[in-house]
Amino acid sequence: MNIAALVLAAGRSTRMGSHKLLEVLGDRPLIRHCVDAALASNARPIFVVTGHNEAAIRATLSSADVRFVSNPDFAEGLSSSLKAGVRALPSSIDAVIILLGDMPLITHDLINQMITFFNASPHALALVPSYQGGWGNPVLLSRKLFPEIEKLSGDAGARKLLHLHHRDVIEMPVTSDDVLLDLDTPEALAKARASFQR
Repeated sequence: MNIAALVLAAGRSTRMGSHKLLEVLGDRPLIRHCVDAALASNARPIFVVTGHNEAAIRATLSSADVRFVSNPDFAEGLSSSLKAGVRALPSSIDAVIILLGDMPLITHDLINQMITFFNASPHALALVPSYQGGWGNPVLLSRKLFPEIEKLSGDAGARKLLHLHHRDVIEMPVTSDDVLLDLDTPEALAKARASFQR
């Protein structure tokens, strides 16, 4: 299958108090960790949806081989970015892996494992990584779900669709809780920085 990657990076980071995607973890901003993992994976092409502080995000990724998608409706919530990104995908794309820009511990190995699992299950509508029974991110969605993405609204991603079609969702067990870690608050960022240094 032709599987693209879609990085959602349009949010306002209201709980962080600063633009979290530009916060530095190790030697790079959070958004760069996410994009670099996508670029090192087998997913192609890579799209980045921008909105809030768009110029700064684009500048941070200026050297990356990605395609930008502007979401002027980013204030309406996550669903607006998901819809904008899916609309930008070429018709040749069979599925897309949705990455959240505030999950810097997601690796290209995980992305490739998800792609391999999904390719081995041609009738599946989606795939999610699962840690101790809990669904995490990123998620991989078949093109068959794209029309339903258009019906989403508010600050909700694809989770509603996954539960609606749970019989056709593959769970891929993983051994790390990195798939559950998103950095929404200063406390979460501080914890991630401490872990990253160790």
